[in-house]
Amino acid sequence: QLQLVESGGSLVQPGGSLRLSCAASILNLDFYALGWFRQAPGKEREGVSCISTLDNITSYVDSVKGRFAISRDKRTVYLQMTSLKPEDTATYYCAAKWVGMSRRCLLNSGEYDDWGQGTQVTVSS
Repeated sequence: QLQLVESGGSLVQPGGSLRLSCAASILNLDFYALGWFRQAPGKEREGVSCISTLDNITSYVDSVKGRFAISRDKRTVYLQMTSLKPEDTATYYCAAKWVGMSRRCLLNSGEYDDWGQGTQVTVSS
């Protein structure tokens, strides 16, 4: 069973930056599609960004394009967040799905099998 642990959430002022990390319990995430999601109180979980296997194809929800960047290494997926806004306030979750060599980038939460416990990001002055 793959386990994922997020870290890096914090209280930050508008315009600030944060880097979220999601570490896996296995040695190699190469054949897993990875994603970041967020959920604000009273709202549905939203796909923020995803990254594929092999070619590292990425995708972002429109509201974070140009401000957030997803990346990955062997055991960790990252979300670099800049120019943060109050509307970015949410609990952020990472997710993984074994896809082999399919190069899939998935922004639909229903596609994923494994989830972290979440890390809180609060953007406020």
